[in-house]
Amino acid sequence: MDFALSAKAESLRDELLAFMDECIYPNEEVYHRQVAESGNPHFHAPILDELKVEARKRGLWNLFLPHATEWTDGLSNLDYAPLAEITGRSHLAPEALNCAAPDTGNMEILTMFGSDEQKEQWLRPLLEGEIRSCFAMTEPAVASSDATNISLRIERDGDDYVLNGRKWWISGAARERCRVAIVMGKTDPNAPPHLQQSMILVPMDSPGLSNLRALPVFGYQHNEGHCELLFEDVRVPGSNLLGQEGSGFAIAQARLGPGRIHHCMRVIGVAERALEAMCRRVRSRTAFGKPLSDQGVIQSWIADSRIELEQVRLLVLKTAWLMDTVGNRGARIEISAIKVAAPNVALRVIDRAIQAHGAMGVSDDVPLASMYASVRTLRLADGPDEVHRMSVARRELRKYEE
Repeated sequence: MDFALSAKAESLRDELLAFMDECIYPNEEVYHRQVAESGNPHFHAPILDELKVEARKRGLWNLFLPHATEWTDGLSNLDYAPLAEITGRSHLAPEALNCAAPDTGNMEILTMFGSDEQKEQWLRPLLEGEIRSCFAMTEPAVASSDATNISLRIERDGDDYVLNGRKWWISGAARERCRVAIVMGKTDPNAPPHLQQSMILVPMDSPGLSNLRALPVFGYQHNEGHCELLFEDVRVPGSNLLGQEGSGFAIAQARLGPGRIHHCMRVIGVAERALEAMCRRVRSRTAFGKPLSDQGVIQSWIADSRIELEQVRLLVLKTAWLMDTVGNRGARIEISAIKVAAPNVALRVIDRAIQAHGAMGVSDDVPLASMYASVRTLRLADGPDEVHRMSVARRELRKYEE
């Protein structure tokens, strides 16, 4: 395994670090002020459009896409990993580079499975950063950790499909620029379990589609929104189907693998920023006659955080390398492993940083509480820890079969 960056990725990394210092960090307060002044937590802050223009000028655009297209040459997963980690250090960076979830996974689906018509209508404006999208899979009435439970119905009616059901925790659906949802539902409840589901493109302004609410996370209303959607006789053309009827489960697996590793890459960046905040804090505070940084327990927190971050980063890089060399399916167990490891490591680091900040750590004066709330969702999103642990354990146990 060789984890050295290519010359192209090294150049992009230098450019991205400069972009973060010159454009992203100085504008975080501008972004928060613009959203607050709008009175709408899901407001599209104008500063984001300015950052997008600058990112494109610098060649920092659509870096996530491993497939070469007319918009991008494509980067390997291994080359993208350190870049995604850097973007994870600020909530502004992924969208500024057009590398934000859930759009990234949706663009990959459209690249791999979309028709020419679907690509022109939806993929092109997504790759141009003109619109946003959402991915509607999770449902409130079933245990969605088992995707075969999905119950929203997608029924053929002449040349159209009609959708009925309810989805929730649909990230991105509250944004004004969210124009299309990729919806997973059942087209044939009598087929084998993994062939019952299909995916279909549903414009967000379709009659019968209602956005019931944006769900808070530990009291935070995230800008993209995590929404509950109701589909009541929502009718879309048959040409909106992605792939073939019954291919929804396979498409979901193709989407979720890259989506999971992207989350893990970014969450390392979140944890690195928390560790930096902790180190700066303990250097600046004195208790019991000496700096906090001289206290043994504080030094243990810092040492453990660095050790754990280096370990999980290496596991992420190994997984990215496997995805590049043996494919997403060949790396599926390692993807499950990092999906458990990375958020849990990040949560431990952030928790230590909160403790080092004292009462300030749980306030809005520093971003640590918000970081914790966001990262905690990743132990559920794209499959809960328990399901991924089950996958890892099953492969391990197979070694001991008679």
